[in-house]
Amino acid sequence: MVVYVLDQYYLAITVLITIGYQLVGFLIAWTFQFDKITDLTGGSNFFILSILTLCMGGTFHTRNIVASVLVMIWAVRLAGYLLFRVLKLGSDARFDGVRSNFFKFLGVWVVSLPVTILNSPGVSNTSHGGSNPRFGTARDIVGIIMWTIGWSIESIADAQKWRFKSSRPPKDQPPTPGLWKWSRHPPYFGEIICWWGIWILCLSPSTNGTLTGGAKQAQIAAIASPLLTTVILLFGSGIPTAEKPTAERFFILAHAPSSCDQYPDAWTKYKAYLHSTSILIPLPPTLYRPLPTAMKTWLLLDLPIFMYNEKTDGQMALERLKNSPDRNGA
Repeated sequence: MVVYVLDQYYLAITVLITIGYQLVGFLIAWTFQFDKITDLTGGSNFFILSILTLCMGGTFHTRNIVASVLVMIWAVRLAGYLLFRVLKLGSDARFDGVRSNFFKFLGVWVVSLPVTILNSPGVSNTSHGGSNPRFGTARDIVGIIMWTIGWSIESIADAQKWRFKSSRPPKDQPPTPGLWKWSRHPPYFGEIICWWGIWILCLSPSTNGTLTGGAKQAQIAAIASPLLTTVILLFGSGIPTAEKPTAERFFILAHAPSSCDQYPDAWTKYKAYLHSTSILIPLPPTLYRPLPTAMKTWLLLDLPIFMYNEKTDGQMALERLKNSPDRNGA
């Protein structure tokens, strides 16, 4: 049975659920200033919105079930991995600023829009103007293939990175296991591909069906989901939180008095890794290495804002280290 709640696209009810659910998690994380609940509430929120809108919509079309299940699989895998990691490590520095800013988590609602809108009565209730073209359109196939590729890259890269760190490699060894030899951030690339695939998979009622007016506009507007994912991972809590801090660690290893004798080549090794490894899009080092700098920067997105400047960033890091009570440097 179809359930109508507040609006025919489930926008209001899902934003209220997201606010309430994230508020509970935020209050716990902010009160105790710890990360252990952050990843669980973030990932499980996607799961909750997917299964809830599928059940409320009551139209269990193949496309709706497939799209919802794919999002739930993605959410369970990511939330489980991040929770496992933060329990092992004790904290996740990437969330230091996020814990104290609840509104950043509203991105969960935006990223969930393709499935939320697909499952809504305004799109899928064929008795009241909705549309359900036969499953198996070109967009269905392309969307599923993209999700599968993205999810596989994200999952494999996370596992490879964990095994690499667990093996306790030398401190001056850049991370180059498996996919990490082709990309400095393969999980982010995989996640971006996943959400573009989900949006494309959900789009067939508009492109191959009979949707018109507001319903069609809502589905197309759900492109905000993969766009926001791309922007966040490129310029927000993704690459920026990892790129310069990682470079700084290798720079300090090679230049700090407490470690430079033991790791004199750390920075040289890392610069060679940067020169040979794409920042996001996986490419073989033999192909990436000889590419012109302009192509690496503007086409493959190794933008100046991600680059670690030895003269400014490096000197500031050494100065901070010099003035820090803990001067171990490594």
